[in-house]
Amino acid sequence: MCEGMERMAEGFRKEGEVRGVIRGRSEGKLEEKQNTLLTLLTCKLGNLSKETENTIRSSTMEKLNKLTLSIFDIQSEEDALRIIN
Repeated sequence: MCEGMERMAEGFRKEGEVRGVIRGRSEGKLEEKQNTLLTLLTCKLGNLSKETENTIRSSTMEKLNKLTLSIFDIQSEEDALRIIN
């Protein structure tokens, strides 16, 4: 009986580890995309306001992807904020 419980607990631990790895990778990809967009926008527009930086840092991957696809259309921070909001 105890052996079965131990195997079940080990299965839960492994499942938790896998979920942790997946979550970590997802968060890493999001952070990488945020950093890349901030770098590109800074190169294109110059220094960015804290508002723009904070908006990008708090955006979802879907919004960041939309901004990425529109990068050539952006001429100002207002354009970027309009696209991402």
